Amino acid sequence: MRANRPLRVVLAEDSVLLREGLTGLLTRCGHEVVAAVGDAQALLVAVAEHAPDIVVTDVRMPPGFQDEGLHAAVRLREKQPALPVLVLSQYVQRAYASELLDSGDGSGVGYLLKDRVGQVEEFVDALSEVADGGTVVDPEVVRQLLRRRRDPLARLTPREREVLALIAQGKSNGAIARELVVSEAAVGKHIGSILTKLDLPPADETHRRVLAVLAFLRA
Repeated sequence: MRANRPLRVVLAEDSVLLREGLTGLLTRCGHEVVAAVGDAQALLVAVAEHAPDIVVTDVRMPPGFQDEGLHAAVRLREKQPALPVLVLSQYVQRAYASELLDSGDGSGVGYLLKDRVGQVEEFVDALSEVADGGTVVDPEVVRQLLRRRRDPLARLTPREREVLALIAQGKSNGAIARELVVSEAAVGKHIGSILTKLDLPPADETHRRVLAVLAFLRA
């Protein structure tokens, strides 16, 4: 384990149990949690008030439970490029992950997947590394960011591209079925395959359809 120095930490996590658990862990390791909050707006306020040594934040936060925490982290780094930020997430949110890792001069930033932080020492070492200006990135995050540089539609079949183009035009499943002369069930299967192949983050189907359309428009 690295030789840790005491850190003043602002923690943002919407799960009360996990927030309390992380607070207890950080305290036992000699750090001071100067604020523990449950939403992105409170995170911004806490950082302005306490000027912490490091921010630890989840990605999915109220009110939308999408990428509010990560978006807030990017905003913080835009205002304070030297502010160390460690993101903990259940999945890779590529839309803002690359912006976060590119923020400032790229130092003092980390992105770890929760289910891959298997040991307390691993987490504490990462915290110290980021606070000292290092960069700690989960290998899975790197892999997905590299994939983002390729055409996101390259994995789709010609029929799936056709369906996605019709979705982008705002057509319903029924309208797509009529235009392609197939069943709605077949359209549903195509859409499910599209959403899977585009590696879209967990969300309701309507939101994922919007993200799929954005991928189509950017390609």
